[in-house]
Amino acid sequence: MSDWSKVRLHVVTGKGGTGKSTVAAALALALATSGRNVLLCEVEGRQGIARMFDVDPLPYEERRIAKGAPDHDGRAGQVHALHIDPESALLEYLAMYYKLGRAGKALRSFGVIDFATTIAPGVRDVLLTGKVYEAVQRPRGGRHHDAITYDAVVLDAPPTGRICQFLGVNSELAGLAKVGPIKGQADKVMELLRSPRTAVHLVTILEEMPVQETSDGIAQLREAGLPVGGIVVNLVRPRALSPSALAEVRTGQVDPTTIAADLTRAKVDVDAALVTSLVDEARDHAVRRQLEDEQRELVAAEGLPTYELPRMPGGIDMGALLDLAQLLREQGMA
Repeated sequence: MSDWSKVRLHVVTGKGGTGKSTVAAALALALATSGRNVLLCEVEGRQGIARMFDVDPLPYEERRIAKGAPDHDGRAGQVHALHIDPESALLEYLAMYYKLGRAGKALRSFGVIDFATTIAPGVRDVLLTGKVYEAVQRPRGGRHHDAITYDAVVLDAPPTGRICQFLGVNSELAGLAKVGPIKGQADKVMELLRSPRTAVHLVTILEEMPVQETSDGIAQLREAGLPVGGIVVNLVRPRALSPSALAEVRTGQVDPTTIAADLTRAKVDVDAALVTSLVDEARDHAVRRQLEDEQRELVAAEGLPTYELPRMPGGIDMGALLDLAQLLREQGMA
């Protein structure tokens, strides 16, 4: 357990397929309690937030999409969402720092924006992180220049393999631009990203490749001077059998006649094929659990606050997200 109360920006990353977007959404709901406002941002252009919360595709503006998980007094905050796309971010950047106004919007028709983000791919990440920075730096409480202020911002970030490049591109830009608004903006963004106000959380599942990528990502983040947060172990299978029972199943010490007798007492029609199938499934489960426990030990060896979320048998909907949010709160992540 760790105290994240001073963190304003929660960056959530993880290997593809680990459910990082689900975890980011659940974390936003968990943080939005006691009347607090939380902004959930996405930058990968997949409209994943809209699908998870069953709302219309998000425009380039902040919209309230849900109430958060209630606290022990039943008080919930508000979750807003923002889908950040590079083109809109660039137009906003030009209007803010270069006062181009309509002239900036005219660039869209000439394809200048696509050219800029294609010829210099790092520009895209600078624009995306810059928009997140703008939301984080607003003073808490009420409104700021007609914009909502937030107690926390959750960023559904690119996967682990690209996270250091994504978060560190402002540092590279600051080194290239020696003066002017570009350098000033890049320096401010990196100051936030490397400060205690930011935490980069990593999502994994208990399989060899995701756990190894998580370990590599932690090392890379530390080398880059970026603050590592916690590890969220997602899609955890239920622990229905005790360690001793798992060992018996795994080593073939289960008596099929005992299983058949138990099934008969439960008024289940029993035949040899059914018993054999159940024993085989139990053995597969026991072997999988052993492999997961080995990976869990590797996760624990990282020495970071670790949180576990179960596999949701009914899939991910608003109810499931609220359940996951409550579990994160109970474990002390929010």
